[in-house]
Amino acid sequence: MTRAALAQRLRLPLGFLLAALYLLFARPRPRTLGIGLVLALGGVLVRAWASGHIAKNQRLAITGPYAHTRNPLYLGSFLIACGFAIAARWWLLAVVVAFFVLIYFPTMRREREKIRSSFPEEYREYERQVPAFLPRLVPWRPAVRARAARFSPSLYMRHGEWKVALGYLGAMAWLLVRAWRLG
Repeated sequence: MTRAALAQRLRLPLGFLLAALYLLFARPRPRTLGIGLVLALGGVLVRAWASGHIAKNQRLAITGPYAHTRNPLYLGSFLIACGFAIAARWWLLAVVVAFFVLIYFPTMRREREKIRSSFPEEYREYERQVPAFLPRLVPWRPAVRARAARFSPSLYMRHGEWKVALGYLGAMAWLLVRAWRLG
């Protein structure tokens, strides 16, 4: 099994384990909680926006957030994780960055190969113009203008992205209670 395949397999189980440990040991303070809440909410919104633009395995997503970064779902997850890290303890940012470098970046490379093989002609120019992770400020527009796909609420629901929003609300509620109890 390749490193990328292993990273992709471990991504969710390790993520859930780290989340459970995080909730158990979090020590939020009002200031860091506020900063973290805003940053994580930004990540939830990026993921929501992205999930309403992607029709997996049907067409190459190049509109909405995909015109800024090739991996907006992972970028959103990164922002959520950074927000929760800041909310609990600043030093946890190092854990988040390490987790993404070791687990998510190999996963992104593996997924890139799959997308390249599914959409070889379209992806070539898209990959040259749109960064893999950190977004470009101005959205990329392809030379050949196809009809731009709009955000689809049904795709958002089908992808289950509403569960991320519920998870965010539940975790923030937990952190608010922890902050209040730690006083």
